[in-house]
Amino acid sequence: MAVRPIILYPDVRLKAVCDLVSPAAASLVVQDLLDTMNAGPPRTVGIAAPQVGHLVRVAVVDTSRNPKYPEGNGLLVLVNPTITRTDGDQVFREGCLSLPEYTANIHRAAGVSVTFLGLDGMQHSIDAEGFEAVVLQHEIDHLDGLLFLDRVADAKNDVFRRKGT
Repeated sequence: MAVRPIILYPDVRLKAVCDLVSPAAASLVVQDLLDTMNAGPPRTVGIAAPQVGHLVRVAVVDTSRNPKYPEGNGLLVLVNPTITRTDGDQVFREGCLSLPEYTANIHRAAGVSVTFLGLDGMQHSIDAEGFEAVVLQHEIDHLDGLLFLDRVADAKNDVFRRKGT
């Protein structure tokens, strides 16, 4: 549909808990997310609906867009996703389109299972490990009004200004 401007922190929409949505209604949002992700910085691997102003439970993830992490489930269109299993622990340096000047070391589950509706209206379930698990948790956090800064354990030692900003 259209490339949408990215909502930037501290916009209050980023702190909203998003509403459930039908797959039919989600299809327009998904196209906005795909268009915006494709127009974004190289290696953008995920985006959630509130980042473009839609306060519904929709996200798009495709970790194959980052050549360092070619494994994974490919392009995932997630409508009303829920994390149903977590295991292990890992620390990843995360960034976010809505906080472009910062990255942070974030503790996340090393593995997750996620259930969601597809645009076909069918329920799907996937398992993810490593980088893909991090991206899924990050995008689902957006749908719950959480930013990666909300998960920082030590702001003094774990938050970093991006080079060149």
